[in-house]
Parts: sequence; structure tokens; C-alpha cells
Amino acid sequence: MDSHGITRAAVSAGGVVPLQQLSRQINDGGRADARADNAATFATCKRAPGRLVPVYFADPLRDVDAYSRDGGRFRGLEISPAVHGFRYDDAGVAELVAAAGDAGHSVYTVTLARAGARSADLAALARDFPHVTFVWGHCGHTGLDVAGLDDLAAEPNVLAEISGCLTVTARAAVDRLGAGRVLFGTEYPLQAHSVELAKVAALHLSPADRHRVLWANACRVLGEDPGPAPQMKTTSEASREARRAPSEERIPGANSDARVDFGWIQRDRRAGTGFLAGKE
Repeated sequence: MDSHGITRAAVSAGGVVPLQQLSRQINDGGRADARADNAATFATCKRAPGRLVPVYFADPLRDVDAYSRDGGRFRGLEISPAVHGFRYDDAGVAELVAAAGDAGHSVYTVTLARAGARSADLAALARDFPHVTFVWGHCGHTGLDVAGLDDLAAEPNVLAEISGCLTVTARAAVDRLGAGRVLFGTEYPLQAHSVELAKVAALHLSPADRHRVLWANACRVLGEDPGPAPQMKTTSEASREARRAPSEERIPGANSDARVDFGWIQRDRRAGTGFLAGKE
């Protein structure tokens, strides 16, 4: 985060299965029984107040009661049909989303190309819960799901998060949804921060739209105080700092001198930290 000028990141314990298993489940279906260590995520974020924002990762089959009881300490909810094999019209999903609405949380999720978990199914869920904000992770799982934008454009409570998708898809998201409904993300540690920052730079957004995508929207979705407008770094400045940065990973403390912003970072319990992070 420091080497790329990122001052705040939302963190989820979503990395609960090996990538080989996850990719097979995305392609062929299936369900993992692995559980997220949400308590560890919360404890990690508590050690870095103002920098790391905890997001609860829930299994609709087993975690409804736990999230309803403990979720208030967190700042958002993530659910994954790729990991837990559910449909968006399952009863447990509705219960989790209702609990998220009660807590004032957004719901982050990545759609798949199978019945019950497609973008159109997420759109139906969003219509059932118009008071809940949904974040469409990666603009779908293919990187090129521009058709999914058509499914979700009419649902004002759905935002698109653009980590992992192609530049053309990110541009389509801004054009079709507006910059106020698009979120920067890194998908760290699976993706390099510099790659996602370069993609945003390639969109040639206006300064106001960059501020929305890289900072203001995430603050609004996660209930964060946006504070004064951050000082923007150029991509070349971030790249130079990344080359100078030490290679070992660390959890930084609050840093009032750090410039810039927000997004999405995923925590992988094997790799360390990871997945909702942002910056400009």
C-alpha cells in the first residue's frame, strides 16, 4: 500500500481455497466447505485503524447466524458463489442480504456463467433489496462481461468493481453506469497494484471522475469519512516508488503522510494480506 500511495483498503478473508480448486469450481461448479477466519481479519484491521477496513466473508449455508450476531463490527459483507456454490435466489442469501441491510453494509459478490449466479440473477436480487448496495466484483468473472453491464445498469443500487477485468470492460462500466457507480480495486495478492492503476490511467478519466472511482465511491459504499480530497500521484510516481520499495510484506500503521486513496483488497490466509484496495 505504501509503495503505491494507498492510504486505506477494505479487507476480506476470501482466499479460503487453493486457486486450482477455485478455478475448477468456477468452470464446473461445486462447493468448498472451507470457512473464512473473519475474527483474524477483524483483529488485523483493528491493529491498523484508519488504514484497513474489515469486510465479513460469509457462507450463506452456514454463516447467517454468525454474521447477524457479529457482523456489526465489520463494514461490509462478501459472498461468493464460486467458493460456496450457491444461487442468488437461495434462502440463505436473502437472509444474509437482509442482515447486511440492517447493518448498513454493502454486499460484494462476483457473478458466474451458470444458472442462479449470473448477472441477471444478481440484478433480480438487487431489485428485491433496493435499500442494499451491491458491488459487482471484477465486472463478472470473465473480464469481458459487457453484457452483464446491460443486466445491471437499470439497478441503481449496484456498482461495478473493475479489478481483473479488461480495460474495454472498465471503460464500458464508466460509460454505461457513470463514474459514480464504478469502484477501483486491486484483487491483491492475486493481482499487482501497478497493473490495476495502469488500467485506470488508460481510461483517461476527468479529475472529478478519477476521484469518484478511486476514492469517493468506496468511502460512500463502506461508510468511510472521505475527509479532504487526497493529493493525487501520477502513475509514474507510483511506479518509481514501487521499484524503490522493500520486497517484504508488512502491515503498515496509520500514516498521515500517505497520499491517496481506496479500493478493494482480498485477504488470503496463506499469502498474507490481499483484496479490496485503492489509490490514484
